[in-house]
Amino acid sequence: MEPQPTAALETVFRLESPRVIAGVARLVRDVGIAEELTQDALVAALEQWPRDGVPDNPGAWLMATARRRAVDLIRRRETYARKLAEIGRDLPAAAPPPEEPADPEDIDDDLLRLVFTACHPVLSAEARIALTLRLLGGLTTPEIARACLVPEPTVAQRIVRAKRTLARKNIDFEVPYGPDRAARLGSVLEVIYLIFNEGYAATAGDDWLRPALCEDALRLARVLAALMPKEPEVHGLTALLEFQSSRTAARIGPDGEPVLLEDQNRHRWNRLLIARGITALDHAHAATGSGAPGPYVLQAAIAACHATAHTYQETDWPRIATLYGLLAARTPSPVVELNRAVAVSKAEGPAPALALVDALAAEPALRDYHLLPSVRGDLLARLGRTGEARAEFERAASLTRNARERALLLGRAREATG
Repeated sequence: MEPQPTAALETVFRLESPRVIAGVARLVRDVGIAEELTQDALVAALEQWPRDGVPDNPGAWLMATARRRAVDLIRRRETYARKLAEIGRDLPAAAPPPEEPADPEDIDDDLLRLVFTACHPVLSAEARIALTLRLLGGLTTPEIARACLVPEPTVAQRIVRAKRTLARKNIDFEVPYGPDRAARLGSVLEVIYLIFNEGYAATAGDDWLRPALCEDALRLARVLAALMPKEPEVHGLTALLEFQSSRTAARIGPDGEPVLLEDQNRHRWNRLLIARGITALDHAHAATGSGAPGPYVLQAAIAACHATAHTYQETDWPRIATLYGLLAARTPSPVVELNRAVAVSKAEGPAPALALVDALAAEPALRDYHLLPSVRGDLLARLGRTGEARAEFERAASLTRNARERALLLGRAREATG
């Protein structure tokens, strides 16, 4: 039975639009124009598929239609005369582009170029996230607005300004090499990680988790790992997100309330995702060779300690503390030090960990970070200093913008009172 045209188109477009935009951007050298032409192909599909039926290869149909319109646009504009001459050898004057790309690897190369363009450091972090979700995640403006918890006009402005910035600064549609690649790859991985984290533990709003955002980030990481198989940090990030995603079902209770790691039902952890994470981490170690592991590989190794422990009590906290020490040496950060303190508290007890946390109290970056008083409250409670613990939990609750997390922290404050 043939799929319904509208439903099929929605699915195909979400999956195929990044490749179509990437393929068209190679011709027009402008991601904004490429997206418009891809949208034109979508409109054409909405007109033709209900009448003619869904084509056997709907992705190739969208690609051919969008590329054909790109060629028409180039031919119409005198300003594209030089580019037309350059691509004329590859595009016959009369025949439309083939429905299948001549070389599938070209499409992968185009997609990789699109990843690096959407995540260019010339754009702000907010703009990179919005543009990446639009071009690579296939999300609409309302979907991005819901994901980022900002008004739709704000998202629309970010996307428009990002495209204009890329065009105005004449950013090349290319994959950088050498030192430039290392710098740009860091930006790409950061954007994907930020998208995932916002879905994994929402900074604001009424929901603790936004699984769709995690799924988009994980899909982007998997795509990037397939495109860059020799980059250990790409595999490290993919492994990290696989491990983190494996716990999603166990992290929320029946009413949507957060469930802490210690209380999670590990039978609800997704073993397939854990296996995928282990495989990705193996790829990361193989790609690292004898070199020092990068920050994403180290974080994935920490996540693997949690994922492979059958019970909370069996968690290898000394190894986690050691890994956090390596991570702190590689990328010094007060947040990493706070996480290391938590691991130390599990491996050595709350007293030495409290000393580490107190040393972070003056850090400007943690002044309004709700997890600092939250961790301190937990350590104080374990030391029997309940009054101080209650005050810390209440302060943490006042700092978080997430309603579910606030309720959890206030509940812990009440428990400390008792």
